[in-house]
Amino acid sequence: MRRIAAIVASLALVGLAQNGAAQRRYPLDWPVYTPQPVQQLAATETARWPAPEAGQGVAVDAQHVYAIGNFVIARYDRITGTREAIWRGARGGMIGHLNACFVEAGELWCAHSNHPRLPFANSIEIFDATTLAHRRTVPLGIMDEGSLVWFDRLGKDWIVGLAHYNDETGLPFKNNSFAGVQLHDDRWRRLGGWALPDSVIALMAPQAASGGAIGPDGLLYLMGHDRPEMYVLARPRMGPYLIHVATIAIAAEGQAFDFDESRPGEVCAISRPAREIRCFRLPAVTLPGEDALRFTAQ
Repeated sequence: MRRIAAIVASLALVGLAQNGAAQRRYPLDWPVYTPQPVQQLAATETARWPAPEAGQGVAVDAQHVYAIGNFVIARYDRITGTREAIWRGARGGMIGHLNACFVEAGELWCAHSNHPRLPFANSIEIFDATTLAHRRTVPLGIMDEGSLVWFDRLGKDWIVGLAHYNDETGLPFKNNSFAGVQLHDDRWRRLGGWALPDSVIALMAPQAASGGAIGPDGLLYLMGHDRPEMYVLARPRMGPYLIHVATIAIAAEGQAFDFDESRPGEVCAISRPAREIRCFRLPAVTLPGEDALRFTAQ
């Protein structure tokens, strides 16, 4: 009898669940979200220079381009292509994996991580833009959020890109979908952030973004590890996911890049296979509707 009673009770629960599911069905006129199509655009190359140190990225100012490697930085005159200065770290030394860099007030600010070591540990390394001598460090230590690959100013705060990987250089219990974008204040305390959209995660797999920056149009630009593409993302009106608004074909195979503030609308990137720095004029990107917003200072 107990067994029969248990079966009857189980069937009753199934019936209640089915009735509940039926009650939760949405009416036929309930709105359905339809994402806007991703714009497919192309960049136009404007200049290139050979730079054997260009393995991780590039930084740029009005007179120079800076080739960035794992533990090497070289400054080149952008008119003559002459190498004017170089900084070399020791193999196996304190600097192991420089990533995205930018020039500010006579200094070169660089994202640095302990990649491919685990757990993830990060720092900001600051160099003299003229002599390339190391000036100071901002130690961020172990960060469960990922490996620091890029950062940029957003008003008085920082916007930061952190990577996870699908191969042996990543954590076994996290894949590249855990890569994200965060906001930090001027003391590097986390304020918030966003997840990357599935479309961008899939295009960058098994790696993550190697470069990122806020463009002059207030949108976030990312490049992956090896695809000749740049992804443009907007801030969402609500929710935790950034919005993929455009993909730009560009003759540079991923890695870190830098916007050229002396030439609005231009960006410099690298071709790691060719060991070249290449600069491009980017096309205009439009916002698709009211859900996609530009990034603004807080």
